[in-house]
Amino acid sequence: MNLDTNNHSVFKLNYHLILVVKYRKRVMDDTISNRLRELFETIGKNYHVTVNEWNHDRDHVHVLLTAKPNTELSKFINAYKSASSRRIKNEFPRIKEQLWKEYFWSQSYCLITVGGVSLDVLKQYIESQGQK
Repeated sequence: MNLDTNNHSVFKLNYHLILVVKYRKRVMDDTISNRLRELFETIGKNYHVTVNEWNHDRDHVHVLLTAKPNTELSKFINAYKSASSRRIKNEFPRIKEQLWKEYFWSQSYCLITVGGVSLDVLKQYIESQGQK
């Protein structure tokens, strides 16, 4: 496993993020998803967020991302959702027909930490510390 570093720490912080289109409208296609990913990567640079994997369905996206310990993920996600909503609705006017208000994304999201090993393996490792 490759670990990330900064001046005083070593870390590997991976997250699975799921963002849902407002009202679960099925407006997503490959072109829109690719543009949303470009915006995610651009905005992510300011927050030290990197995309490892991206995929979509018609009404949501899945993102596997890496962040640094000092990244405020909730601020990043809100900044991304706000900026991408404006841009995507301006660049793809057909979306306005199905999403008539200013928002593209649902207010909620799902963010799950992703580890390199299962919780059971990690628990066993911690329990075995100090034993000879």
